[in-house]
Amino acid sequence: MHKGRPLVKPMVVVTTTGYFIAILGPYMADVKNNDGSILNHMIASNVQDIKNWIENEDIFIVDRGFRDSLEFLEDLGIKAKMPSFIPRGQAQMSTEEANTSRLVTKVRWVVESANARIKSWKYLASVLPTHQVPYIRDYVCIVCAIANKYLPPLSTGQDNDEALAAKMLHLSKKVNTLKQRVEDENLGKRTAIWKEPSNNLDDFPRLTEDDLRNITCGVYQIKMSSSYIHEHLEGNYQFFVHREDETLLRIKLQSRHISSKVYILWIEYNPIEVTAWYCKCKSGARVVGVCAHIAAILWYLGYARHNPDIRYGVKNWGKHLEDASDMPQVIDESESDTDGSVVEE
Repeated sequence: MHKGRPLVKPMVVVTTTGYFIAILGPYMADVKNNDGSILNHMIASNVQDIKNWIENEDIFIVDRGFRDSLEFLEDLGIKAKMPSFIPRGQAQMSTEEANTSRLVTKVRWVVESANARIKSWKYLASVLPTHQVPYIRDYVCIVCAIANKYLPPLSTGQDNDEALAAKMLHLSKKVNTLKQRVEDENLGKRTAIWKEPSNNLDDFPRLTEDDLRNITCGVYQIKMSSSYIHEHLEGNYQFFVHREDETLLRIKLQSRHISSKVYILWIEYNPIEVTAWYCKCKSGARVVGVCAHIAAILWYLGYARHNPDIRYGVKNWGKHLEDASDMPQVIDESESDTDGSVVEE
């Protein structure tokens, strides 16, 4: 259900290259047809002869909506990888949990991009009329077949992809040494002298776009950094810096979504590079890439503020529109006192 309207949803199975191998449904979009239930039904019913092309020790990459299917898949000898949940009683994931989740989301982007290819067809990007329900699966099958035939793989498996994968696997086994330092020295409880970000951080290393991609292990967070920082620099939110020592900054910034929520993060660096990071948000302990808050700060301090031609955020197209509520001030001519007035008898 969505906004009071009964919807249906197809489900697709893709390879790690984005190749569509199964199109299922459409299923009803109610509580009995959640993602986990659909996956269980798909395998139990052997839809499209799926059991014959699934092998023991295969790996399924799924999101948290499939959590009810994990035990079912394990019983079939299938390994399921899903982003971690924060354990009850904890404020954030451990470094190991956050690292593992990042490995999963790094692979799962192929699924989102494959779905985006389907929605790139305008007809399938909107809600269809009810009389089209019998044909939805046919439409999706046709679009997926066209994508398989004519569109390039989403993941090519080139040398740079394999190098990035090897790097992320290597980082996933490391611990966050800065997190340990923050906790051991109780840095979060020390008195801070908060200052607005300014040019007094001249010792912070300058970063290139390649440096940022190397730190974030991707490009999505870099693309989001512009609008995130724009909101803080425009005064809608707060963004302050405290220097713990010559090589360590503590930064405070307000959440974009919750006015009372403040994120605290630390960045360690030398004149050449950023050496460590830690944020107290849910996924901020990871060392496989960084969270969105750290990515935005690194983008601004190390890159954007040194490039005056960079535009922050999105363009304000509203300035090109008229506003009917902006009424001119009305002057009552009957109360005006002019020398040229004529009084009729």
